[in-house]
Amino acid sequence: MTSSTSQTKGKSTGAAPHIVVLFGATGDLARRKLLPGLFHLCMSKLAPELRVVGTSLDDLDDDGFRKLAGEACAEFSRREVNRDDLDKWLQNLRYVPQGKGAGALSDAVHEQAAHLDGEVRLLHYLSVPPKAVIPVLQTLEDAGLVKSARVVMEKPFGTDLQSAVDLNASIHEKFDESQIFRIDHFLGKEAAQNILAFRFANGLFEPIWNRTFIDHIQIDVPEKLSLEGRAAFYEPIGAFRDMVVTHLFQILAFVAMEPPTALASRSISAEKNKVFESMVPLDPTHVVRGQYRGYREEDGVSADSDTETFVALKCEIDNWRWAGVPFYLRTGKCMAEGQRIISIAFREPPKSMFPPGCGIGLHGPDHLTFDLADESKVSLSFYGKRPGPGMKLDKQSLQFGIAETEAVRDVLEGYERLILDAMHDDHTLYTTAEGIERLWEVSQPLLDEPPPVRSYDVGSWGPNAIHQLIAPHAWRLPFDRGWRGGK
Repeated sequence: MTSSTSQTKGKSTGAAPHIVVLFGATGDLARRKLLPGLFHLCMSKLAPELRVVGTSLDDLDDDGFRKLAGEACAEFSRREVNRDDLDKWLQNLRYVPQGKGAGALSDAVHEQAAHLDGEVRLLHYLSVPPKAVIPVLQTLEDAGLVKSARVVMEKPFGTDLQSAVDLNASIHEKFDESQIFRIDHFLGKEAAQNILAFRFANGLFEPIWNRTFIDHIQIDVPEKLSLEGRAAFYEPIGAFRDMVVTHLFQILAFVAMEPPTALASRSISAEKNKVFESMVPLDPTHVVRGQYRGYREEDGVSADSDTETFVALKCEIDNWRWAGVPFYLRTGKCMAEGQRIISIAFREPPKSMFPPGCGIGLHGPDHLTFDLADESKVSLSFYGKRPGPGMKLDKQSLQFGIAETEAVRDVLEGYERLILDAMHDDHTLYTTAEGIERLWEVSQPLLDEPPPVRSYDVGSWGPNAIHQLIAPHAWRLPFDRGWRGGK
């Protein structure tokens, strides 16, 4: 898309000016994350010159949408909002009700492009329910907004292997795979990317990142939130489809992948897909499904619902590096705490010279812990001598938090980073059709024969069966020892 006139000059970000077409522009995700994120990218000068065209089922005009966007930025921005900057940015927003059709959307995009210099790129963000994806793509085709455009898609990417294959085939009828960005906001977090830096930039850790030195790995993402009025989405999906396939398995790939040949999207995607190919199909007997008490009384939930709001599972990677190392994954709603933790448990020494009662082993093995929350912390725990007479050992830790660095102000929220990457045509932190389809293939045994759901109390850590699942190990959440300075 080109423009012949301009009122603003592009910024020197290395990317062409953009029109962001935001479907679902009045929805919860847009209000909480996408609109504040776009505002911050513009004000920080990180994004190229851009304008936004919002569209949804709501019958608003431009002023109504700008009012909604302004309130969203004021309420949900993680940074101080300068009102003059916000008012100026809001003037770059347009809105088209979906009921007005493809022609009106096309007109709004071209009107916005007229304010930008040179070759203008299109980025379509689909913050819409799964059933709306194909109709939205058809609208884009009818509006003539497909060529050279990029499209960001929210999860879920299908609900099983066949639906994922069918969805990808339908998408590929209109968009090439290189144009598609399947978003996982977990991978946009600073802490998730720090896993790559931690592993591959340090000679201290990469040599021991294997089955010889690592006993087991936990990826634990409990949530305190309940259904939050999302029964229409959640009932047919459940915790496994909602969180494990699209989030936890992706984090697992970052932890388990081989060193890529380059820090480039193609190389990293190739190594992630090798991990997925090496995953052993899930064994339903190594899965615990749960449902919090009171779920069936939620509005929109069936009185005999079998949907899991909790899932814990054991999975394995059958390759040279990880053979025999179990990966334990857990996530659920209405749990005791909200956390996002990766815990690497190292093997204990084969023999101890320390006397009984000295404290060694009392707090489990040595652990390397990544906190994927916005605070972005890393902790290495180990046993050390307690000061004083005798040989008593205590668990000690070395901790790092990004809040302790001068660069904390440069941290981007996950959606901000991923939108910026899409503008730069960088697929590094996005998932691929090949990877998604393989994960559904790995998951099929569980989907075919799911174990029964077990009840658990609101505010607990899930059904009691989770302890048998992980035995002889133990779940690291809740922590016996908190993070320094907080939690």
